[in-house]
Amino acid sequence: MAKEFKMSQARYDELKQELDYSKTTRADEVAELIKEARGFGDLSENSEYDEAKNEQEKKDLALIIEETLKQRIQGVKNEDGVWITPAFPKLIYVLEEDNIKEGSSYFYLTELAAKCTAKRMVPDYISEKVMKQLKGDVYTCMGCRSFLTPDRFTDKGIGNIANAKNYDPSKHKYYGRFNQGVVTINLVDVACSSGGDMTKFWKIFDERLDLCYRALMCRHNRLKGTLSDAAPILWQHGALARLKKGEKIDKLLYDGYSTISLGYAGLYECTKYMTGKSHTDPEGKPFALHVMEHMNEACDKWKQETNIDFSIYGTPLESTTYKFAKCLQKRFGKIPGVTDRNYITNSYHVHVAEKIDAFTKLKFESEFQRLSPGGAISYVEVPNMQNNIPAVLQVMKYIYENIMYAELNTKSDYCQCCGYDGEIQIVENEDGKLIWRCPKCGNEDQDKMNVARRTCGYIGTQFWNQGRTQEIKERVLHL
Repeated sequence: MAKEFKMSQARYDELKQELDYSKTTRADEVAELIKEARGFGDLSENSEYDEAKNEQEKKDLALIIEETLKQRIQGVKNEDGVWITPAFPKLIYVLEEDNIKEGSSYFYLTELAAKCTAKRMVPDYISEKVMKQLKGDVYTCMGCRSFLTPDRFTDKGIGNIANAKNYDPSKHKYYGRFNQGVVTINLVDVACSSGGDMTKFWKIFDERLDLCYRALMCRHNRLKGTLSDAAPILWQHGALARLKKGEKIDKLLYDGYSTISLGYAGLYECTKYMTGKSHTDPEGKPFALHVMEHMNEACDKWKQETNIDFSIYGTPLESTTYKFAKCLQKRFGKIPGVTDRNYITNSYHVHVAEKIDAFTKLKFESEFQRLSPGGAISYVEVPNMQNNIPAVLQVMKYIYENIMYAELNTKSDYCQCCGYDGEIQIVENEDGKLIWRCPKCGNEDQDKMNVARRTCGYIGTQFWNQGRTQEIKERVLHL
């Protein structure tokens, strides 16, 4: 039976008008453009024809984007039939020349995206301008932050090794490629193991990097020899490739078709231990940048030796942050400002408790994001911005000009006991455990509340371990 949706007459008329325009007037206009473009000769080298097709596609996509954003603003219903923030799917919006400036063709979509972000924490934002500077192409990430390396196998003339039906040797390929896995280095452990001695630090760092390399090669070698039959949808039917039955996937592991990631965590604490300063401090920053550069140099060396695309990846560390912190405390005790919390800082991020404004944070972290080519994401923590969309737009414009990939974090909660839809708070109970409590009715039953927080790149709605919960509690606002 068809599902019924309620809609106001005004909204119905608006949608019908948009649809009628797309089907008739606009379709006729684009058809005329295409007809005119055909008159310029061979379509394979006809830019006017491509522009006409793109114009039609852009208009169609704009309608889809608009509806997707409106549906996400509305949310999904919880057990009580109340609209709440869903964790998935993740939405990414590319900021580009024709949507970032007021008066540009698609600025109305950017305004809608800002409203969506203020209410539902998505979409996250990719700057076309900065990404083209760093990678040469614009493409989305895999998951919350993992980015492929720029396509080099097409430039080398290796060809259509995945047998894709839509392969175009004149264009770089990103869809269908994949990552072989990640191994993460705990930078805080490297620092603490050195006892603060710089010579020892770099020696231990190289030893740990070699350990990571060997672990990554274990992942790589485990994939070698895998037959396409192991996962036909992936390897035979086009999700990742169209290999023959019984064919090995080995050729897809080299020449940059797939990537493999060296993850890292705790750059802030590492810098704090070794220099006594935050990496935002002029005395700590050069050391932090050197650490990032050293990891990139290691990846470049491994890539040259193996023809496998190693790259640096800012590990999300959703729950592992607690495990890393507990291991550090067990090995080194509670060192003030370094190992005295139940979490360590994600990737290159400014420490969550450090006071810094949104624009300074994004500008600072952009220097480290460019050194994390395998993936990373920056964020700013903001209060309820639903009544201040112009401020959200200012942050988005700053992202466009300064950093490749970033997001805004807010809160989106609902208490099923009393209907409170403000921020549900994190408090410490009599046993010293961090719990969630409704400030209106005192409800502490997690089964009777909806809480949405940015875990790191993804939105989490299933609650978190004590380490991540402490990290969420200690976040300061940047706006």
